[in-house]
Amino acid sequence: MNSGIICLIKIGEYYKRRDKAFIRAREEAGNITFNSLLDISRYAEKMGFRTRIVSLTYKQLLKEAPLPCIVRINKSEPVVLMPSKGWTRAPGVICENARGEKIPLTKQGFVQQWIGQGSMGKGDKGIALLLEPMPEFNIDKKEKRSRLSWRMILQYFKKNRKQLIQLAATLLITSLLQLIFPFLTQSLVDIGIETKDLNYIDIILIAQLTLVFSRVIVDFIRGHLLLYMSAVVNLSILSDFWIKLTHLPIAYFDQGRSGEILQRISDNKQIQNFFTGPAINTLFAIFNFIVFAIVLSTYKMTLFFVFMGGVILYFLWMMLFLKIRRKLNYQLFHLSSRENNSTLQLVQGMQEIKLLNIEQSKRWEWENIQGEMFVLNFRNLSIGQIQRAGAVFINQGKDILLTFLVANQVVQGHLTFGALLAIQYIIGQLTGPVEQFIGFVQDAQTSKISIDRLNEVHQLDDEAPIEHDFEPMLPANGTISIRNLGFSYPGEAAKPVFQGINLEIPEGKITAIVGISGSGKTTLLKLLLKFHDRYTGQIQVNETDFRKFSPTFWRNNCAAVLQDGYIFNDSIERNIAFDFEQPHYDRLLEACKIANILSFIESLPEGFNTRLGVGGVGISQGQKQRLLIARAVYKNAKYVFFDESTNALDANTEMAIVENLKEYFKDRTVVIVAHRLSTVKNADNIVVLHSGEIKEQGNHTDLSRKKGRYYELVKNQLELGI
Repeated sequence: MNSGIICLIKIGEYYKRRDKAFIRAREEAGNITFNSLLDISRYAEKMGFRTRIVSLTYKQLLKEAPLPCIVRINKSEPVVLMPSKGWTRAPGVICENARGEKIPLTKQGFVQQWIGQGSMGKGDKGIALLLEPMPEFNIDKKEKRSRLSWRMILQYFKKNRKQLIQLAATLLITSLLQLIFPFLTQSLVDIGIETKDLNYIDIILIAQLTLVFSRVIVDFIRGHLLLYMSAVVNLSILSDFWIKLTHLPIAYFDQGRSGEILQRISDNKQIQNFFTGPAINTLFAIFNFIVFAIVLSTYKMTLFFVFMGGVILYFLWMMLFLKIRRKLNYQLFHLSSRENNSTLQLVQGMQEIKLLNIEQSKRWEWENIQGEMFVLNFRNLSIGQIQRAGAVFINQGKDILLTFLVANQVVQGHLTFGALLAIQYIIGQLTGPVEQFIGFVQDAQTSKISIDRLNEVHQLDDEAPIEHDFEPMLPANGTISIRNLGFSYPGEAAKPVFQGINLEIPEGKITAIVGISGSGKTTLLKLLLKFHDRYTGQIQVNETDFRKFSPTFWRNNCAAVLQDGYIFNDSIERNIAFDFEQPHYDRLLEACKIANILSFIESLPEGFNTRLGVGGVGISQGQKQRLLIARAVYKNAKYVFFDESTNALDANTEMAIVENLKEYFKDRTVVIVAHRLSTVKNADNIVVLHSGEIKEQGNHTDLSRKKGRYYELVKNQLELGI
């Protein structure tokens, strides 16, 4: 039974996790193998944990790491560090291994066995896998696990209980300080000024100054608490959103959704700002309102009823505009998504834009969107102005009426002049919470809209649901069989790409796929890499249905170079070797030799540490392809998929790489999509695709003799003797 998943189950039990995903994990414990903390973290995210692998000191582990967490000690199997009194108050550390045995260690013993055990550990730092439950851990099973809700979002604040209590205390103190002010003002006028007692006036003014100073300090503390909570909650909400995005099928990102994704990140921030701003402040503004309303009623009940009547009228007026604001919000969202896409297009495609001399037209497209946004924002502003004008009229009318009634009471001798000032202050304090509450309602509506939009993502099916019954291992014979395969891209007008093709890709052999552009070569490769799963017919590995393999597990056994491969803004080393810990340098060097790029890397001043991308070194298309080939070779996978991986290389470089790959391809199942004869002529089987159908297949010699479609495709290259 694998120790990594048992550690996860142990932590799940600590958090009282009992849902289907957790039970499924327990059932799979005997079949899943984890080779690293990174493998454990991937599975943990599917179980509903937010994970981070970090390098930290023993002191940081004690103070900052959420417990329980997972570490390796003595280069052995992972162990769980459980929270205990000894952990926080004594020098000793208590670990639990997968068998549930407690391993008592002194501080020195633990540090010796933990620090530096992974190659990522530097100096006095060691590696730990930190896990925190995402909100769905604490949601009722009847509520859909992937759906965001107010209740689920409130779970983000659970780990900030201490800060919430402190925040409540600061707001309560602020409310009490504000409550004292009207009585001091009344006392100042009715006693100090009336009796002309300067000493009494001085005392009251000093008291008021002290209250002001105290409130400034309390507000300062509250600001720091809100900033801390805001940062923590924002990180958690956005992190969970990215976790969800990374669990979606690749096909979701194949449809140009950059603008929508960026706009939904703004939705995340809107929700976070709502809960750390209006929601918390309004909660205590309501407390202020109740307190000051009671005080106002003690002066004169008539004043209280007039005030409440004005508040109700004010509230009804503001509610009239909620439906219009909701509609405008949706329109602005979609327009902002278009603006994001247009902006990204201008930035990322500027080179092509200038080459095509279409700067003006592309700029005009962007300006047209800005024009639409201006019209929408102008309409939004107009509605807001009408709303505010009515609100001001109702609010000011109510205040004038109250002032008249109070002044009348003073003239008639029922109230003192000091009471007049006190009531004016109380009315001012009551107006603030009312405006806050109205703002809260509007922000709540906007946040609800944001939640609805985020749910459009959160409710999408994961690429590999943990509840799904996936195969844990590849079969001994890894031959891929395709039977009667049919596939169309999403969309009503989409034509079928394949219509019942049959193909066998033998284990340990090289299969080349050739054909004219648009014949379905790249699509077939994407199906074999699990970009899409909505196909008809069957794909099998030996006798196992292809859908039975988790996409993550399958791709872990695949290396691929696609036409649009991506180079990250990172070092050359990190662009080739993606090991979380230190890469295997022998394997890294060998991969670069095979890709014929080692000499280029060594010619750079910083070698493998040279940074690429923004702020780094620029590389040619050919160098990019060689890096991508080195990345695929370094992965050392059983299945290799190359899609036009050498089309940007000169003939000599391509020939050298093809020769180098011959040895690497031995005993691997390789699928190559290419137009160049030099890349495909040594393949064991060449498949000719045309209009989504297999027209012929065989080796280079046989197909050349037939003088069919293959011969037509490579005719010019044959004549050149390539």
